[in-house]
Amino acid sequence: MTALSAALQGFGLSLGLIVALGPQNAFVIRQGLLRSHVFAVCLVCTLADILLISLGTLGVGSVLAGMEGFHAPMTLAAVAFLLAYGALRWRSSMNPTGLDIEGAAPAPLVQTMLAALAFTFLNPLVYLDTLVLIGGYALRFDFEGRLAFTAGASLASVLFFFALGYGSSAMAKVFSRPEAWRWIDRGIAVMMFGFAAGLLRPLM
Repeated sequence: MTALSAALQGFGLSLGLIVALGPQNAFVIRQGLLRSHVFAVCLVCTLADILLISLGTLGVGSVLAGMEGFHAPMTLAAVAFLLAYGALRWRSSMNPTGLDIEGAAPAPLVQTMLAALAFTFLNPLVYLDTLVLIGGYALRFDFEGRLAFTAGASLASVLFFFALGYGSSAMAKVFSRPEAWRWIDRGIAVMMFGFAAGLLRPLM
């Protein structure tokens, strides 16, 4: 498997996981719509994501890779999570809600940065996504492949958060429409099911 293939898989998996509308992404969107500390918020979210992704693919993932007999159970756990996450997003698409920012007001920089860190590190799903799921998926690659996979996953975070923050104003009408999130969630679900199938293939 080439480095480019590993990087593309890292990019796709990372993007599929972070694109869902959750507390962190909603916060970034709000900051973008308010045009308040957008660069700082995007930078904090990006650096935090890169740190956690790297810990998962090159740290925690590497330790787990060295544990005899752990690869198959870890892969199956990742598959189960992908399927559950995909099912959750599909279920969300059945009753979508738009993003409502009415009444929101800009906050001081320090308060905004603390909020960005809280939305990132106090969310248990971020550890499942980065340390467990992305880290578990990276176990299929050798060390060079993991480096490429990590780079691809990190690039997805950089592009996504800055595009989300600075593109929010132009996309305000889209983010407020429940029907748009119906198709976004369904697209995420299909991606997660595809990644689950990719993980299972080597075990069959």
